Amino acid sequence: MAAGYTAANLHQVVSGGIGGGAPAIWTHHSADAASLVRVTGYITDGGNRGMKVNDILIHYDDDASPPLFSTFSVVTVSATSPGAVDLSDAVTIAGSANSD
Repeated sequence: MAAGYTAANLHQVVSGGIGGGAPAIWTHHSADAASLVRVTGYITDGGNRGMKVNDILIHYDDDASPPLFSTFSVVTVSATSPGAVDLSDAVTIAGSANSD
């Protein structure tokens, strides 16, 4: 897969609830490592898509072997459209390990 942010690979899977009080959960997949995804402005249109501070992003690195899943929280969303996003440092989980 090609690396880099593609808006079609970002999906909101759980909304923030009535009034938006709870964090929303988002998923994203690409060939990019978590260290690239967390850079300010990697997600260029988060504000327009509805991302807000404290939302959660689960990123799937579909080029890693074994597959890697990383979680981030949204730290800031630019007030200027389209609303670039800054993410926290990642917590990464290896996807295919199973010892039983």
